[in-house]
Amino acid sequence: MNQVEASAPGKLYIAGEYAVVEPGHPAILVAVDQFLTVKVSPSDTVGTIHSSHYSSIPLQWTRENGKLMIDERENPFHYLLAAIDYTERYAKECGQELSIFHLVVDSELDSANGLKYGLGSSAAVTVATVRALLKYYELAETDELVFKLSVLAHLSVKSNGSFGDIAAATYTGWLAYSSFNRKWVKDRLNTHSIKSIVELDWPAFMVEKLTPPSELKLLIGWTGSPASTTNLVDQVKANREAKKQNYQDFLNRSKVCVENMIQAFRKGSLADIQTEIRKNRQILKEMSENTGVSIETETLEQLCEDAEAFHGAAKTSGAGGGDCGIALFDRSSSLNDLVSRWQTHDITLLPLKVYARS
Repeated sequence: MNQVEASAPGKLYIAGEYAVVEPGHPAILVAVDQFLTVKVSPSDTVGTIHSSHYSSIPLQWTRENGKLMIDERENPFHYLLAAIDYTERYAKECGQELSIFHLVVDSELDSANGLKYGLGSSAAVTVATVRALLKYYELAETDELVFKLSVLAHLSVKSNGSFGDIAAATYTGWLAYSSFNRKWVKDRLNTHSIKSIVELDWPAFMVEKLTPPSELKLLIGWTGSPASTTNLVDQVKANREAKKQNYQDFLNRSKVCVENMIQAFRKGSLADIQTEIRKNRQILKEMSENTGVSIETETLEQLCEDAEAFHGAAKTSGAGGGDCGIALFDRSSSLNDLVSRWQTHDITLLPLKVYARS
């Protein structure tokens, strides 16, 4: 076997956050042109996993009775190892013989000093690892297969998200996505092989590539304040029980808003997309007030207000609480003054473009 490599891009949410964790509730995302790359090369006796993102020292592993073995006390690679586990289980079920290898991770998804931008590095490392190992074991590779194996890996480490970040890293470009029924998938893990699970249709799962209007320009502002998606989603889940009616109203309004936005993409109407972005911002703000979870921080609010002053439609991206905000403009707009205003408010324009794999 020769060395193989695979890359996966980062992601940003455009609309539909929080509601998308519920099956059948859509969101819109983009993949961005910052990448995480995984390289796999053969080894004779001891394998290594190396990522400068975690440690300068490679993690060593061996195989016992066909299973990859690592001292858990030295393991910072939970998502990556889960990706290896599920892809190798799939490979074995496809009749492939497992081998020892070196795996190297190279990431552009965080800042030079290690701060998170919120671009979905755990999803990207999972997707890139799955793709690289499918290549390494010379197995056919489809986006749906990569997505489903990556999801199974995340479910195994108790991920509480929507897996939209995995969808963006897998399918790339502008994307409409709604989550599947995770209980249905989990139930089948007890009764089905990995190969048969990934070949089934997953209830409520939807992914559609979107074409943005040619005049649409996306700006991404970073607040310099990392946020924990996992903690924020947990807080919303904990607080929604006390106000079930409010939460159901939020889900219903988010679904209508995002479905209208998807229609606006299909029609190619920038004005309608901007209208729904503003509505989605308001829906999230009201949900934030009802649950007591801080989504739009002062800096993110400033980012949005500055963008609106220059005729853009803006909102938080992802879980909020820090990280990034997004703003949609007409491409003909001059935005140098906006960028300067953001800088005075300690908001950095990230030089990112939407990435669509050809």
